[in-house]
Amino acid sequence: MTALGTTPATPANRVARGAQALLSRYWTVLALLLGWQLFSSLSGLNRIVVPAPGTVFGDVVTNIGVYLPDLAWTLGMAAAGLVVGMGLGTALAIAVWSSRVVSGMMTPVALIMRSVPVVAMIPVLARVFGYGWTTVLVITSIVSFFPAFVMVGARLRDAPRASVDLMSVLGASRLTVLRRLLLPHAVPGLLVAFRLTASTAVLGAMLAEYLMGGRGLGTLFAQSVSFYQVDRAWGTALVATVVSVASFVTARAVERWGTARFT
Repeated sequence: MTALGTTPATPANRVARGAQALLSRYWTVLALLLGWQLFSSLSGLNRIVVPAPGTVFGDVVTNIGVYLPDLAWTLGMAAAGLVVGMGLGTALAIAVWSSRVVSGMMTPVALIMRSVPVVAMIPVLARVFGYGWTTVLVITSIVSFFPAFVMVGARLRDAPRASVDLMSVLGASRLTVLRRLLLPHAVPGLLVAFRLTASTAVLGAMLAEYLMGGRGLGTLFAQSVSFYQVDRAWGTALVATVVSVASFVTARAVERWGTARFT
């Protein structure tokens, strides 16, 4: 028996509730797809300019073997650059915390690197490192470097003063204070940087691949545009968008887990 006024939990009701929950959460995605379809159908533009969503999704599904190798390559470059860039940013933040000389030397350099557009860096770095995967790794590392440097440095400077003074009174060395107190305190900042950078690293890798060629989603997009494969070009953009959003959602989940653990 069921309580008065409640709906029996039948399979059909569970499906309806699940569909309602999905619709309430992802209605904006459905609205975008509907707007895309209406614009493609009613604008009068040639499909070379705006293909219909169905043809784009169809190209991705039926030619998944074309997308997967380039997707795997781009994700690998983005992940490697993310690890290298965040590692270098964390190391430099620790060096800046430990030495005023290093702070005076490296902070302006980091700010200058951040102010220069990535698009302007790629031709210069390509001439230095070559038109290959090394330059893509360098670009994604640069994209991932600055958020980690800023967020970790801020957490190192904002550690609880009372805890630092207590450890100093107890005779702890600066290395012990760093290892036991400051680094755990800086983990939430590193996780925030990870959330901010995860999707950007994918787009940075794609941009480098697009401008230099080689392999990856960026190169696939450039080749599709060159050969007027409109469905393939839009499909590549769609895959990149989905991967970037998935990277952000995953990084946000990791941030929430780590913040709950280290705070």
